Order: sequence, then C-alpha cells, then structure tokens
Amino acid sequence: MSSIRIEEVKGAEEERKRISAHSHIKGLGIVNGKVERIADGFVGQVEAREAAAMVVKIIKAGKFSGKGVLIVGPPGTGKTALAIGIARELGADTPFVHLNASEIYSVEIKKTEFLMRALRKAIGLRIREWRRVYEGVVKSIEFKYGKHPYNPYIQVPVGATIRLKTTDEDKVLRVPQEIAAQLIELGIGTGDVIMIDEETGRVIVEGQAQGEGEEQYDISVKRRLEVPKGPIHKEKEITRFFTLHDLDMYQARQQGLVSAMLFGVFTEEREIPSEVRNAVDSFVKETVDKGNGELIPGVLFVDDAHMLDIETWAFFAKAMEMEMNPIMIFATNRGITKIRGTDIETPHGIPLDLLDRLIIIRTRPYTEDEVKEIISIRAREEGVKLSGDALDYLTKIGLENSLRYAIQLLTPAQIRAKEQNRDSVTKDDVEYVKGLFLSLKESVQYIKQHEELFLK
Repeated sequence: MSSIRIEEVKGAEEERKRISAHSHIKGLGIVNGKVERIADGFVGQVEAREAAAMVVKIIKAGKFSGKGVLIVGPPGTGKTALAIGIARELGADTPFVHLNASEIYSVEIKKTEFLMRALRKAIGLRIREWRRVYEGVVKSIEFKYGKHPYNPYIQVPVGATIRLKTTDEDKVLRVPQEIAAQLIELGIGTGDVIMIDEETGRVIVEGQAQGEGEEQYDISVKRRLEVPKGPIHKEKEITRFFTLHDLDMYQARQQGLVSAMLFGVFTEEREIPSEVRNAVDSFVKETVDKGNGELIPGVLFVDDAHMLDIETWAFFAKAMEMEMNPIMIFATNRGITKIRGTDIETPHGIPLDLLDRLIIIRTRPYTEDEVKEIISIRAREEGVKLSGDALDYLTKIGLENSLRYAIQLLTPAQIRAKEQNRDSVTKDDVEYVKGLFLSLKESVQYIKQHEELFLK
C-alpha cells in the first residue's frame, strides 16, 4: 500500500484561535473533590454542578444503566455547558453529540434512522496499534493555495509547509492537499503538538506544548504537554478512535451494497441495514474481548427536549435499555406543556413514565456578580478588552434582558471600538451596538407596538 508523500525541505508562523460558545468549558470545576464557585470556565451553578459531578461518579461506577439526565432551568443558565462539563469529566476523548430536538423533523431520512445514527455517533471505540508517524511541536505553517477545480473564483489549499520540532530534532516538511485541509479544519497553530500518520495522512492534535505559542490562557480547551522527545519521524504505538457510526459507514461501503458502490449512488441519506450494524457490533465485541480495543460510551445531548414527540420518546425509552448506548442528557426551559403529538400536558412535555427514569438537575438564574464574571470570561476568550464602565453596562444588560444577548454584543462593540481607533471597548460602544440590535424583550415590545402593521 502506498503511503502519503511527505517531503523534508531545508530551512520559518501565525497563531489561530477557534472560539465556540462553550470553548472555555473544561470540566465541572471540581478541585480537590469539591466544586469551586469559579473553575473550569464555570461561574456559579454550584448546586447543579455538584449534582452533575455525582452523575459522573455513578456513570464511572457502571451503575447508570436504564437512566438518563434531564437538565431544567430558565434560558441562558448554562444547561448546555453543564452537559459539556459532564462529557469533559468522563474523559478527554469522550464523544459528545449535540442535537436540537427540531433537527429530527428537518432531515430527509427516516426519524428512527436519524436517531440511531445520533446514538452511534455518541459511542466510541479506541483501538491501539503501532504506526509510522511524524510527531512534534508546530513552529510554523505556510499554506499554498490554488484555484478550485470547479470554481476558478475560489481558492483552496493545495499543500502546506510545516515546521516540526522535538527536543532532539527540527524539520520542515512539505505536505499534500489532504493533510493541508486537515491542518486548516483542525485550526492548528504554532505551539500545537501534532502527529501525522505516514500511511493514511491522518492528523491528530495531541495538545499544546508548555511555553509554546504566542499566548497562554488560564482557560484552555487543549491540554498542556511537554515538548516531544526523540526523532520526528518514528514508529509509535498510537490510539485510533472511531465512533460506531464511522464503523457503520465503513462496513456499509465494504458490503455496500456493491451495486451502490459501482454506480456511485451510496449517500449519507441511504438507510444503513440492520445486518450492517449487527456486523459492526460483533466486530466491536470481538475487539474489546481480545483486549485490542476499549468501548467509550459518550454523551448524546438533546436540547429543547420539549419539542420531541411521543414516538421519539418511545425510541429513547427503548434505547436506554440497549446493551451499547451512550449517556443521554436532555435539556428544556419549558414548564407544563403538551407532549408533542398528543393532547396530554405533562411537566416539560415529557411522558411521565419516562420522566420518572430521568435524574433531574435544575439550574437557577445567575446573580449580578456571576453575570459580570461570565461576561469577563467570554470577553477574555474572544480577545475583547472591556473598560470598567462597559463591563458594568453589559452586566446590567445581562440582568435586564439576557446573558446571551449581552455576550452577543461583545464582538460588534469591539468592531465599533476599532473603528474609533480604540483598543478597549467603552460604554459608548456598547450603547451604540445595543441601539442596532434588539433583545428578545425589545423585539416583543416592538411587535406589540406596531402589531397592526404586521401580516397576520
């Protein structure tokens, strides 16, 4: 089998930051066995985090079979962050699949097929094997771009030059398009410790080297590592990680439904036959039994759970009893409401027989000090410098409107400050962008004020 061509070049650098709404969440904020008020990106919600920490202990003890978790609370009180924190505490490579309940009704495949795929994406298999790899700290990356083969107006990466360093070696490597695309997709920058599989070209981000990179954060998603030792090109025992859905798709193409493979019509929309999943389950059990692999149950998080219908709840109830199933966490901000597809009203729109099987965790509204601290954390995470009066004003907005709305104003306020040749965001900048973008409350007031002008 031919390997991916990686060339050494003789000798060299920009840092990229990828930010998401919960990129600062590292765990549940447990320090010396106790939940701290401010830790791991969390602020407050100590009671909810203590309950979540207990759930983690139950899961690790192997006594969570047949159960699920329900997180209830007002909007913007950290329900999603709590689910992510549970996944982080279970392990760095624990699969986390985030669904919004409305997604189930907007797909082209059968509902049960979509749900089964979601379940199997949240279950991982870790396989250990020896591979030839390139490993080191990224010192610099330079991408080479060319025209898209089907659209000459779009630039796509066609290769890259990357400089890797260990304690013993320093090399510059020229890598092809498939590796360059992964480097961009993974957001790899200087200071990251990466490994490239010589045969497959797969790029693995191991973490960030201590003392490397342009800036070090108190809150960081990437784990800190020592600079790798030894040669850059070497043979190493590595861990390959697959979800059961990855294996399902591979097996489907292998058996593929040979006619589908020949005519090129196998797509993600095609339903995966049960015999394919049975074959994958047999392979997983055999791999685990031989000691060559380890099953990693992940977290399937379903937000806005009140939008699930009675059929979907029946599916999840059955899934909780399956031999291989992930940890199911649901979240909702609704009180008494109808179960979708029925005229029955229940707490949170969940059937009572299933609700009785869920461990329920509640979140509470944040205090003024907690809102201020959360805004400060998000500002640091997004690289926004706030003046004291701007932070106080955003805190007031978060209390009177919503925390989400206050955080959404950070970036436009920063842009406005830069246009005014200022490095720091002031109260004036926040007031300006607040006038441009309405909060939920202001939008409702506007509709009521001009109701006669809107179409019915």
